Amino acid sequence: QVQLAESGGGSVQAGDSLRLSCAASGRTDSSYAMGWFRQVPGKESEFVAAISWSGEQKLYGDSVNARFIVSADKGKNTAYLQMNSLKPEDMAVYYCASASKWSGSYRPGYEFWGQGTQVTVSA
Repeated sequence: QVQLAESGGGSVQAGDSLRLSCAASGRTDSSYAMGWFRQVPGKESEFVAAISWSGEQKLYGDSVNARFIVSADKGKNTAYLQMNSLKPEDMAVYYCASASKWSGSYRPGYEFWGQGTQVTVSA
């Protein structure tokens, strides 16, 4: 089992930045990659970004590419999502997830999930 805990969410204004963190614990040796997804009530879960712990593989969702930066620190077992130039449409609950192999945007490939952190962006 891998336990995940997100932090860093909050309320900001459009154009501001936030950095989300996802701390992994437990069987972290079984985790190959981390993904970030977001969800708005009543809508489908949306892929945001993914990164392998080595940093060699990265993938971004179309709606956040060039604004968000994903990173991972294996020594701290923590993944990060730097969100810049936030827009009201970025408002959602953000979840991090762990996969034992590269899964990219393939949501079912992620075995473990955090509880989510709310990001609110006002115009």
